[in-house]
Amino acid sequence: MGLNVFFFGVGYCAETLIRRTPSITPSGTVRSDARAAALRGAGVETFVFDGTRADPGLEAAIGRADALVVSIPPGPNDPLDAFARTINASRRLQRILYYSTVGVYGNYCDDRVNEKSVPMTNEPRAIARLRDEARWKAAGAARGSAVDVVRLPGIYGPGRNALDRLRAGDARRIVKPGHVTNRAHVDDIAEATRLILTRRLTGQIWNVVDDEPAPPQDVIAFAAQLLGVPCPPDEPYETAELSPMTASFYAETKRVVNLKVKKLLRFAPAYPTYREGLRALWEAGEGRA
Repeated sequence: MGLNVFFFGVGYCAETLIRRTPSITPSGTVRSDARAAALRGAGVETFVFDGTRADPGLEAAIGRADALVVSIPPGPNDPLDAFARTINASRRLQRILYYSTVGVYGNYCDDRVNEKSVPMTNEPRAIARLRDEARWKAAGAARGSAVDVVRLPGIYGPGRNALDRLRAGDARRIVKPGHVTNRAHVDDIAEATRLILTRRLTGQIWNVVDDEPAPPQDVIAFAAQLLGVPCPPDEPYETAELSPMTASFYAETKRVVNLKVKKLLRFAPAYPTYREGLRALWEAGEGRA
C-alpha cells in the first residue's frame, strides 16, 4: 500500500529513500528555489522553506501526509515551530520519523551502546538533537501519532565517501588509539526507514548503524587499497590540527549495535561493514580519475 510521505528536508537520505521506494508519494521542503526546481523536475512535489519563507501549498501538503520524515537539524528553520498547528490538525498523519544522531550517547569508551543506553553527551550539537527528539515525541503524543527516532552515525554512499575524498586530496588519517566509530551506507538507511514507515510498530528509538565499529584511519587505508593510491600518512590525534567539529568527533568513542532493528524489523544491511560498502562504490566507479 502506498504512503504519502512529507519530508522536512529533502536531502541525501530522503532522495535515496524516494528513489528506492516507488510506493511512496513524496513531497517536502528544501531551502532554495534552484533545488526545488530540480526536485520538481524529478517528480517530487517540493516547497521552499528556510525558516522565514514558506511556499504556498506547503501546509496543504502536510495535511495530505500519512507520515512525516524530519531531517532538518536544530536551528533557526525549525519546522515544528513553524507548523505545529498544521501538524496537530492533520487528520491523516499516523507517523513521525525524526533523524537524530548516535552522538547523543556521548562517550562510552569501549562499551557497546544500544537503544536503552543512557545519552551522556556534553556536546552542544548533540544536546540540541536530544531536545529535538523530545519535542517531536511530545508533538506526536499530543495528537496520537507514533514517533520514531532514528539515530544515525556517519553517512556515506555515492558522492560522499572515502574514495572521493582520497581522489580529491581531502582524506586524512587521524590516529587516536582506541577510537572507533560506526557508519552507515545511505542505501541501508533508506531501507531501514522504509521498514519503520511500513511495519507500523509502536514508535520507538532505532539505532541504524553498520555491524563493525572501526577506526576511521582503517577506512581510509582500505579505500586507498581499492584505488591503488598511496595511503595518507598517519597524523597523531594529539598534534593534529583539527576544526572544532572534527575535534568533537574524536573526543568521544562508542560501539553502537543494531540488534533491535534487525530483530524487530528483520533488517539485513546490504553493506554490513565499510568494506562491502566501499567495494561496491569502487566497482560503480566512485573515486576513479
